[in-house]
Formats: sequence, C-alpha cells, structure tokens
Amino acid sequence: MLRQALGEKIKPVLFVNKIDRGILELQVDGETMYQNFLRVIENANVIISTYECDDMGETQQVDPCNGTVAFGSALFGWAFTLTRFARVYAEKFKIPLLKLMEKFWGDNYFNPKEKKFTQNADDGAGAELPRCFVQFIMKPIITLIRNVMDGNLDAVWKMLEQLQVTLTTEQRERRLKDLMKIICQKWINAAEALLEMIIMKLPSPRKAQKYRAAYLYEGPIEDPCGQSIQQCNKDGPLMVFISKMVPTNDGGRFYAFGRVFAGTVSTGQKVRIMGPNYKPGSKNDLNVKNVQRTVLMMAGKVEAVPDVPCGNTVGLVGVDAYLVKQGTISDHEDAHCIRVMKYSVSPVVRVAVEVTNAADLPKLVEGLRKLAKSDPLVVCTTEESGEHIIAGCGELHVEICLKDLEEEYAKCPLKKGNPVVSYRETVTAESNQSCLSKSPNKHNRIFARALPLTDELSDAIE
Repeated sequence: MLRQALGEKIKPVLFVNKIDRGILELQVDGETMYQNFLRVIENANVIISTYECDDMGETQQVDPCNGTVAFGSALFGWAFTLTRFARVYAEKFKIPLLKLMEKFWGDNYFNPKEKKFTQNADDGAGAELPRCFVQFIMKPIITLIRNVMDGNLDAVWKMLEQLQVTLTTEQRERRLKDLMKIICQKWINAAEALLEMIIMKLPSPRKAQKYRAAYLYEGPIEDPCGQSIQQCNKDGPLMVFISKMVPTNDGGRFYAFGRVFAGTVSTGQKVRIMGPNYKPGSKNDLNVKNVQRTVLMMAGKVEAVPDVPCGNTVGLVGVDAYLVKQGTISDHEDAHCIRVMKYSVSPVVRVAVEVTNAADLPKLVEGLRKLAKSDPLVVCTTEESGEHIIAGCGELHVEICLKDLEEEYAKCPLKKGNPVVSYRETVTAESNQSCLSKSPNKHNRIFARALPLTDELSDAIE
C-alpha cells in the first residue's frame, strides 16, 4: 500500500497502532516500547526512501520530531504526537516547541539535579537516566493506564487533577477498560492527533495537484482539463474521479463516491460518465446523464449540498447505473480519463458462503452484487456447482467483507466456509530430463524440457 501511494506521489504520515497491547498484555516498560517504535518507523522509512519520487520538493520520510508520526490505540480511541506533549511541556521548561520536540526523541535525557537536557544517560550518581520520551511521555501514560486497570482509583483521580481532565459523576462510576477508554479519549484524543497531522503536515490539494496532475491525467497535461487539474481551478472544466460505490439506505441504489480534482460539480448538471475503457472520440463506455444530487458524505451521515468545488470529496446520486467500481466524470467534450487506481494485491483468499434458510437466496445474490460494487478489491463469483465464492486479499479483508455482507447488504444469516487459498505452481529451474510424447499415429516423437520464462518473454507477452 505504501509503495503504491508513493508511486502516485501521495505524501505519507505514520500512525503506530495497538500500543495499548504493549501496556495491558505484554506489560513492557517504556524503553522496550521506544525500541519497538524505533524499529517500526525505520521499517516504514526504508520503504519510503526506496519508492519516493524526487520531484515533490521535500523528503517524504516520517519523523516523530517533525510531528509526522503518531502513536496510539485505535480500538480505545486515544493517540498522541510529540507535538501534543511538547506543547504541554514547553511552558514548563520555557523551551521553544520545535526544539523541545527534538529532545523528546532519540538519545536525549533530562538530568533533574542539574535541571538540563543531556545526551549522556549517566546521572552522575552511577544510576541510569530514563530517556526523555520514556520519562515525559510513555511513563505518565503507562502509569495512568496501569492504575486504572489495577483499581488504584485515588492515584487516578489525583493524576486527572494534574492533567486537568474532568469526568462526570456517571463516568467516574465506570471501571477497568471502560474507564481507561474514557480518560484517555479526554486526555489524548485520537481524532485530534490524526487531524493535527493531516492538517499541519499534508499538502493542500492546490499544492499536491501541481505535481500529481501529470501522473493522474491520462491525456496531455497541456489540454484544458489537464491544466484545470494542475491548477485545482474551480472555474475550469469539471474532472471528478469516482473511486468506489457506497450503498444507500433505500435498497439497490449507490452513491458514487469520489473526489473533485477540477471544476465544480453541481446538482442537475449534465455530465459525461466515462468508464475505465473509454477512449476520447469513441462512444464505448460513455454515458451522458444528469447528476441528480450532490451530497457530502461524513462517515455515516449524508448531507445534500447544491455544489462541490475541487479539492473536496463528493457523493453523486443518479450515476450508479452507469459505472461499475471506478470511473471519471467530466463536462468537457475532449476530456481524457483520470488513471484508475491499480491494486498491487490480488484476491487470493476465497470463502464459500451460503444462506441458512433457502428462502433468503435472492437476498444473498443481491447482497453479493452490492458488495462487489462497493469494494474495489473484492471478487464475487458463482461456481458451476452453484456455490457463491467471495475472494479477498487477506483473512482480515475477507472477514470484514463477510461482516458487511451479513449485516449491511444481504441482511440475512449466512453460513461461511473456511478460507481457502488457491495454490499456483511454477517452474524455477531447467528440468534435468527430457520428456517424450508420441503422436497418435506413432510416426512423430516430441521431446520437451521445461524452463522458467525469461524476463524478456514475459515483458513481450505483457
């Protein structure tokens, strides 16, 4: 995924997830967690430095000191960046924010006797100082969570006073993970950490489309549509890329969800809907229709708006019949398509599903149709034996698809088979013997050896 994003010139930020497990299950100390984080960030940066494009104006590598790495637990909804803690401590230490963020990562220690930061772990009395990241960030988090889980409530209330976190009486009644979740969400909220990274660290559409347009647009970048994308011009020709279909509440219809790269899309506008196989000048894979409604999609909520300018995501009503998973929408006669998203993973994990009671079969068939349309990666097939197969690109992916199918799309109880991965065989080296085959009239003999395909041949076939 990361390789693919970098190939499309998308700037990454990193979220190190599941750190609650280190605290609750593995019961490790702050230093061990720091070393783990260091390894995770390094692994990500190796991939980034291998695949990043040079013409984006800056390095794409992530670094906690720049605020492009967050640590947290998505399950419990809490997370933090170094920026968040540096902001709190900056007043206390009277040190500028950016300087302090550098002290909070790497081999930096704080000597309380001399009241200053050093790069030497020795405290002068023969003991070892904890590194700043552990002392100022991980230790308070671990201490608070352990106190909550062990039921030392007096210590918890005392810490909350210092952190200026207030709970209602009803919230104070909660215990264990419930209490931990609510305290951490109030103190270090995951949404705040993520939004801060997105807003402060990622480029705006206007900045990003300058260097992304040439890759995204399949036509010549000099034509009106290409220029419109490059300048992110809301008054230029319309260019929308539809990336997926999202089922609506009224049965069978979909919102076409995508992003406006240029121009402004409005309710009632007449547009050209171009599928992935459309070529300019042909009628193949092209429909000219009106947009019935333009909506903003905010997680589960949908709000109708008169129009949506470029740089935003949008949901369109009334175009779902003319698009399978992806496509381009424009109002310009000579528009080319926007490059479709290529997925470097293939659906290999297969699961058979059947209905528990036979009367629900039409629901399952309809549900599979919706699932195939709304998830760009999933493949739904019906075998000759009448089995319905769902193929996804990993056990987790298939599990999510099955859950969606059962609860959202088919809305009926299902029986699921075990995940099966189909095997493929190949030739890795030249065979050590010749094989013989005779023609039916026994007059011809054919001798054959097996060799791996050469790179040149496979390129030629492609």
